[in-house]
Amino acid sequence: MNTIVAIVGRPNVGKSTLFNRLIQRRDAIVDSVSGVTRDRHYGKSDWNGKNFSVIDTGGYAVGSDDIFEEEIRKQVDLAIDEADIIVFVVDVTEGITPMDTEVANLLRKIKKPVFMAVNKVDNAMREEEAYEFYNLGLGEYYTISSINGSGTGELLDAVAKIIPEDVEEEADELPRFAVVGRPNAGKSSFINALIGVERNIVTDIAGTTRDSIDTKYNRFGFDFNLVDTAGIRRKAKVKEDLEFYSVMRAVRTIEHCDVAIVMIDATRSFEGQDQSIFWLAEKNKKGVVVLINKWDLVDKETNTMRDYEAMVRKEIAPFTDVPIIFTSVLTKQRIFKAIETAVQVFENRKKRIPTSKLNETMLEVVKQNSPPAWKGKFVKIKYCMQLPTITPQFVFFCNLPQYVRDPYKRFVENKLREIYDFQGVPIIIHFRQK
Repeated sequence: MNTIVAIVGRPNVGKSTLFNRLIQRRDAIVDSVSGVTRDRHYGKSDWNGKNFSVIDTGGYAVGSDDIFEEEIRKQVDLAIDEADIIVFVVDVTEGITPMDTEVANLLRKIKKPVFMAVNKVDNAMREEEAYEFYNLGLGEYYTISSINGSGTGELLDAVAKIIPEDVEEEADELPRFAVVGRPNAGKSSFINALIGVERNIVTDIAGTTRDSIDTKYNRFGFDFNLVDTAGIRRKAKVKEDLEFYSVMRAVRTIEHCDVAIVMIDATRSFEGQDQSIFWLAEKNKKGVVVLINKWDLVDKETNTMRDYEAMVRKEIAPFTDVPIIFTSVLTKQRIFKAIETAVQVFENRKKRIPTSKLNETMLEVVKQNSPPAWKGKFVKIKYCMQLPTITPQFVFFCNLPQYVRDPYKRFVENKLREIYDFQGVPIIIHFRQK
């Protein structure tokens, strides 16, 4: 299970600057996801060989100039609930404020590791001023300057020390299909409809996430775990922070699944939160199936389905090779087609192409359509192979990998999809020097 590190603190202490530094620092960083995807509040990072996710709670602040203490407290509560490790950021130039004390009081009560980062410490005098933060009662602190990066290495070393080593998933563990989406899209009804029709459930296992239930299920002679993330929903204490809460839950669930079944409410458009959840799955290189639910409630004309599908594909470009299925959980329309498709996507994700076969087809493709010359230099691709990774990754060896541009990489990816059928699966392509 991937570790989640949440950055908390009152507004304007430098949380987002620290977040940007953590997810962009060094080549080892895996990815920064704009918004959880577009708004840059969720990122994947790697330090000392340990992978973890970072969430910047600051990006979800509600209100304008005056953000009330209650709002900040709500976000810290959520972060405490969902994250494994908390980084609490304070500002040395302002000293301890009442809101810092409030957040510290919350953090002292929890059993999770808390690292206090005293920010904006960029000279010796400020180093001395940082001593006052011992008064918050959280013990040791780390002095950092998130603008220029000083001290962040020591902070990350300490965080990485307590992140467990990545454990390889056992090969015979059942595949996990997570049903994710914004509240009221019909996730629980979808699973209840499946279970109600085919009563061949074996066991209910309490999920690794609070509020998510793994249901062992058999269909098409294929055993898998269905994960109901009813947890991505409005709780009594979550009002304006609904999007933040949904994304926190989705992070946890998506990172631990094989295929994400992203459920969209057809009566609403493909909204920001739907996109956030879709891109979380894509950036984590999970298989993806999009279900447009409540299709029975939509007024239809001749091309309604075609137009809606075109709109969704436009929003998820460039990763458009994704199955989109129109369902109605209420009338049970196409719900088994959805599961059948998820099984197919799972098979696509673990597909392995023999090297000889791959070279036979792909070298012919690149011979017919070689990369455009760049600065008078011609790229010659000599050999290709699939890497032994959980998700499909391919490496193409050539003389001048630095001259292979993104449009050509997309062309090669599209050809691989066309020839070998990787529908629903993000694939990664590397060009390297032979």
